Amino acid sequence: MPAPRLSVLASRVRFEEKAIMSALERRGVSYDYLDSRSLFVAGNPAKADWAGKLVLNREVGHFRALYAASALESAGATVVNSSRATQVSGDKWHTSAALLGAGLPTPRTVLALTPQSALAALDKLGYPAVIKPLVGSWGRLVTRVADRETSTAVLEHVEALPSPQAHVIYLQEQVAKADRDIRVLVVGGRALGGTYRRSTEWRTNVARGAVSERLPLSAEHADLAVAAAASVGADIAGVDLIEDGDGVLTVLEVNDRVEFRGFQEAHGSHTDVADAIAAHLIARTE
Repeated sequence: MPAPRLSVLASRVRFEEKAIMSALERRGVSYDYLDSRSLFVAGNPAKADWAGKLVLNREVGHFRALYAASALESAGATVVNSSRATQVSGDKWHTSAALLGAGLPTPRTVLALTPQSALAALDKLGYPAVIKPLVGSWGRLVTRVADRETSTAVLEHVEALPSPQAHVIYLQEQVAKADRDIRVLVVGGRALGGTYRRSTEWRTNVARGAVSERLPLSAEHADLAVAAAASVGADIAGVDLIEDGDGVLTVLEVNDRVEFRGFQEAHGSHTDVADAIAAHLIARTE
């Protein structure tokens, strides 16, 4: 019996991976599960092993996801999302550069190459501002700074971190907004729907306790999210939008291995995210 042409790559099978696998099974699609913790790909592979294979990359860790995608592509597989999309969307500066290159609205952003230059950059950017790690999710290590004294203290801690990458500082203006932001899910160039994510904290990550509410998706939301996903080359993406006091939308982030449990709970039977992903994967294998 020939091996399935479709694989799901993940180290942790969470709500999202279970839902996608169930959707594939309901559609009668054969697939296999690849545990990224035991995966290895030869540097000079026999391409027949992976040629014609489509791999859905659901690895939770950014660097393992990135290198898995790159290795599998070098071996002849097609990976969704691609290694390029994972590289760009997994790094906040690369994402900002892609959004700016596509002419999309995004908050004012500065990249400082040392903690010392970050202080001078913040003086020009203005306060309040946000200091973010280049790579990270769930709002971890994202710090709001209101003045120079606070930013000096934060950057002293950053400078003491051992990773050279941590010493490259990503700075962004803090956009005045309501107690919510917007998440739009994009699959195969189509916006499936959106949610408001509300929180009593200024970071509106569901992983930090934010609550998702269904958003009546406008054409403006959909068009902006689809363009943002395209700018980083992502087939499947969660696009984070924020709106200022006048309702003007900007793109904050594009997430390539998006979690959608909160979105699905908010939408219920109106939208089946896992089935949309399954349908897109089937289309990619045809």
